[in-house]
Amino acid sequence: MAWRGLSDVTTGRVFRPDDPGYRTHTSLFNKRFEGRHRPLGVLVVADVEDVRRALAWAREQQVTPVVRAGGHSFAGYSVNDGLVIDLSRLSLARADGSTGLVTVGGGARLGQVYDAVRPYEMAFSAGTNPLVGVGGLVLGGGCEYASRRFGLTTDALVETVVVTAEGAVLTCNDRENADLFWACRGGGGGNFGVNVSFTFQAQPVPDVTTFSLSWAWADTAKVVEVLQQVLWQAPDEFAVRIGLSTHGATPSSIGENLTVTAAGQFLGPVSGLMPLLDPVLTVATPTGREVLERTYWDARGAMTHATSADEFALRTRYVKTPVSGDGIAAMMSWVERWPGSSNPDGGGIGLFSWGGAINRTPADATAFVHRDTMFLASMDTSWTDADPAGLSETNLRWLDGMYEAMAGHLSDSSYQNFVDPALDTWRQAYYGDNYSRLVEVKNRYDPDGLFQFEQAVGC
Repeated sequence: MAWRGLSDVTTGRVFRPDDPGYRTHTSLFNKRFEGRHRPLGVLVVADVEDVRRALAWAREQQVTPVVRAGGHSFAGYSVNDGLVIDLSRLSLARADGSTGLVTVGGGARLGQVYDAVRPYEMAFSAGTNPLVGVGGLVLGGGCEYASRRFGLTTDALVETVVVTAEGAVLTCNDRENADLFWACRGGGGGNFGVNVSFTFQAQPVPDVTTFSLSWAWADTAKVVEVLQQVLWQAPDEFAVRIGLSTHGATPSSIGENLTVTAAGQFLGPVSGLMPLLDPVLTVATPTGREVLERTYWDARGAMTHATSADEFALRTRYVKTPVSGDGIAAMMSWVERWPGSSNPDGGGIGLFSWGGAINRTPADATAFVHRDTMFLASMDTSWTDADPAGLSETNLRWLDGMYEAMAGHLSDSSYQNFVDPALDTWRQAYYGDNYSRLVEVKNRYDPDGLFQFEQAVGC
């Protein structure tokens, strides 16, 4: 294969499997999938022209390309056995304080976006982990604590530049290439082309109040019930993540570490937050409590998502209406049965508040169809290579059991950004009634199916 030809026509750096630096550009956030693919090569592109020439070379050599931004795909879809097009050098982020427009390269990390907008005291929903690539986030939706107020990341997108399979460089917005723009707003990364830049509309941000609460496991049922009622009536400025979790390597430690928590923020002063929290503070006395007024950016730093980044699996269902008492009992029962591991992330279920501005966008206005949602329920488990042989499979069986058990209490739809390789019904679960339109866009802009992976649109 003519790899020298790729180096000759591009100005970026090509890495082959035996080259120093190859592992850096093929490593994965979820170590569960590390080593399952061995790319033939990686091109760290220097500019948009490199992307065009790499795609032309891939077509000529019949090599499947895959796009890599942050490498945080939960299923490891940012590498394959062909050519990895690494966008990490396309990372410029600039903001215009007079218009609120924020333009970033396709390989920018969220931390670079934060740095660009912070001086202007404005923001859009841009995730909770500064290391995540903005491209993967926005193309599959993108949510965080401020999303009930600002909408999803994809809702803030006003323009993107896409290099298609045939090498065309297309500006996509509501006026130009509007069908491709529609698909890029929630249709998932890696499906329709290489997004080399994104432009977002940011909004002014106020100071906020954050809260972190925990209760005894025995109080879980009433805490979750009341918090659901709180969210059902809360303004868009309120957001919460309810967590039922545990960790430990032995049955006794798992039982000792069972916790129910609520963490979130209110876009406003503590005087606006406390009336919302009073019902849950009254129904059960917290074992831990922190409520602090902060600047928006101090709050973001305090609420950064942290994980061991070892081996994990995650499955999701959306919650359309409050979970019943039987549903809460089922959640508790499954968390209590978590099989254990040495990974400090443990296992459990998190309920991330949705609704608000997210739900006010019609389901067919963008490719992101989930516009009738109260919570995103994220069920997860974790382990490490140091655990006994077979424990990973035990954890996966536990996760599948919990996922199936919740079918009677939660919906069958799932979040495409928390990609689930075990999900057979992913077309309907991720995209619902929008899937057929996504296939039409795929057939128009990638008729030969150059961009392929296990859950690619059109597969």
